[in-house]
Amino acid sequence: MLNRNAEALFWIGRYIERAENHARLINVHYHIQQEEDFHEEGHKWSRLIDALGVRGEYMQQFETFSEQDVLSFITLDLGNSNSLFSCVHHARNNLRTLRQQLPSELWDVVNSFNLWLGERSVADIMSSPHQFYQQVKERTAMFLGAEQSVMLRGNEWHFIESGRFLERAENTTRILQAVIASCRFKELNAVYTQLQAVLKSVSGYQAFRRYYADAMSPESILDFLIANPKFPRSIRFSFHQLEEHLAKLELDSSEKGSGHEKVIRQAGKLKAELDYMEKEEMSGELVEDVLKSLVISCQKLGKTMEGAFFRREGVSV
Repeated sequence: MLNRNAEALFWIGRYIERAENHARLINVHYHIQQEEDFHEEGHKWSRLIDALGVRGEYMQQFETFSEQDVLSFITLDLGNSNSLFSCVHHARNNLRTLRQQLPSELWDVVNSFNLWLGERSVADIMSSPHQFYQQVKERTAMFLGAEQSVMLRGNEWHFIESGRFLERAENTTRILQAVIASCRFKELNAVYTQLQAVLKSVSGYQAFRRYYADAMSPESILDFLIANPKFPRSIRFSFHQLEEHLAKLELDSSEKGSGHEKVIRQAGKLKAELDYMEKEEMSGELVEDVLKSLVISCQKLGKTMEGAFFRREGVSV
């Protein structure tokens, strides 16, 4: 497989997962707003911009943080390379270069998703944010359903899935970082309420209750979202899947080398650290250090994969 094709597949997975994450993160934000008494209009929306790490880009266009400007910027602004629409648009462009190699259902779903977003306005979001972002999640689920149902289990599938699970691990980590940062100096009940909102945003509330019943605490919620081996959106589950897909790549002798081995070692090391993480690490400043380390590890692994498998030519990233 050509390096540029492998990279395009990897980024298709990342961008579709990132688009879904944006929808989930915004839903978390709305859940938290309902439970908190915000005194500063700008603060509650600047926090969302900071969670996505795009304050600099946002301030180049806007002077204040309003609901309409923030939602427009992080959802529909193609000038923002990290907006939800940009993610879907980049996934579509990469998929277009591979149309002859991939099932037509994937192109149909992503192209339709891109066209739908292109017809939306910020007024469509403001009229019913929950409904709008629910439709985003449903369209990403359509892509996942088509990919799981019709793709051959070859290198193309493994590269898409590798990108998807690396992105999922990093995004779940960033959601938790954003919530933990907002919980500093707050009462335990406020911390619990915000983490409960995260559970609901990742569709994990019912699954969590099966594990913990009524024994709910911030430490238990963090343990579930970080280290649970069976919940599909936990960080630990994501790294297990990532390592499995990397190991199943079928490379010929000219493609195999120290780079591929290094990628598998890094993914395996992260998986092992999560496998043996203690519940005591899910509280106070310890969990902040854990999450910071995980973000750095995700970024490092992405760079290692880039060096091992990809070249920049011809890929929309």
